[in-house]
Amino acid sequence: MSNETLQAVRGMNDILPDEAGLWLWFEEVVRDWLDSYGYRNIRMPLVEPTSLFKRAIGEVTDIVEKEMYSFEDSLNGDQLTLRPEGTASCVRAVLQHNLLYNAPQRLYYTGQMFRHERPQKGRYRQFHQIGVEALGFAGPDIDAEQILMCARLWKKLGIKDVTLQLNTLGDAESRARHRAKLITYFEQHTAALDAEATRRLHSNPLRILDSKNPAMQELIAHAPKLMDELDAEALAHFQALQDTLTAHGIVFEINTRLVRGLDYYNRTVFEWVTTRLGAQGTICAGGRYDGLVEQIGGKAAPAMGFAMGVERLLALLQDDGMALPKPRVDVYLVHQGELAAKLASRVSEQMRDTGVRVVMHCGGGSFKSQMKKADASGALLAVVIGDDEAQARQVSIKPMQGGEQIKVDVAQLNDTLKQFLN
Repeated sequence: MSNETLQAVRGMNDILPDEAGLWLWFEEVVRDWLDSYGYRNIRMPLVEPTSLFKRAIGEVTDIVEKEMYSFEDSLNGDQLTLRPEGTASCVRAVLQHNLLYNAPQRLYYTGQMFRHERPQKGRYRQFHQIGVEALGFAGPDIDAEQILMCARLWKKLGIKDVTLQLNTLGDAESRARHRAKLITYFEQHTAALDAEATRRLHSNPLRILDSKNPAMQELIAHAPKLMDELDAEALAHFQALQDTLTAHGIVFEINTRLVRGLDYYNRTVFEWVTTRLGAQGTICAGGRYDGLVEQIGGKAAPAMGFAMGVERLLALLQDDGMALPKPRVDVYLVHQGELAAKLASRVSEQMRDTGVRVVMHCGGGSFKSQMKKADASGALLAVVIGDDEAQARQVSIKPMQGGEQIKVDVAQLNDTLKQFLN
């Protein structure tokens, strides 16, 4: 057996205690924000049937073709996949448990997603998303609500330098007309297409518009525009969304090349983008997916959602100089001696009964070495117990930032602490 030190899988990162404090703070802000809009939490498994993502995302997409972690269950032969995104899982859960029966749903979820990509800043093989889904809502008002939600979160977090890009993909009929025109157009310029575009030409030509290849940008710029194929209803929906955003002072750019990487989108699509994370500048993206519920096997229902990458948002916060919050410690309990150790355990629980945050020293050591640890903990107070104090049922309270040390009876400890901690 090798004694080599084992490492985490490449692109799947440990979040260590010093960093986790920022995650916990962020998650609390996010929960309060979502609660304020009436969105409720839903939790889905990390593993789903592979067919769910093939059906929902589209077989001719980068995610399904290249990035999914899929495997065969060795017990029963089922084809399973670690979820690469949350919308398909959420819709599957809603349908399985009949949540849409006469009741539109505002839902959110948080957790790990998995994609086999080349790891780089802001893009990892295991990454965390916050997903927000509104199912059963057809009008542009829910589109606007979700974009306004995002703007409010950026304000709460103090995130600046993000821009909103907006587009509409219309409905199935207009996309079919546009698709046919795209194929005809690109067939006339096959010599200018790169290998990826050639491969997608007849299976998913819309994705060619999202190519980042500099050599193809002029060709793409002159490609037929989906906007020219939209019917009156889709145009009215998009205009109503723009009017609402403008009324709220939300600045946006219409990007007709914004198509998103998943086949289930229709009508509204949007991305919030920053220039401060290099190539991985999208921190939040989403749109309408009115056909997905029926596609997965349910009765047709409109839906709108978005997801944001937690790692990317935290990178922005740290880039802005946000300090990692440390857990608050009210009391570090120092003790030495057999009697003192027994009393220390009981006193720690007594203090915690009133909500005081207590770290009780473990592992022995002199009073001096324990006081060094008390100072390093950031505690406001040290509560000190020796055998003499234990015999007298007393403790000493020492303010760590200077101040007079006092001795109190154990029975009076909680009341006395209130004077120091309030």
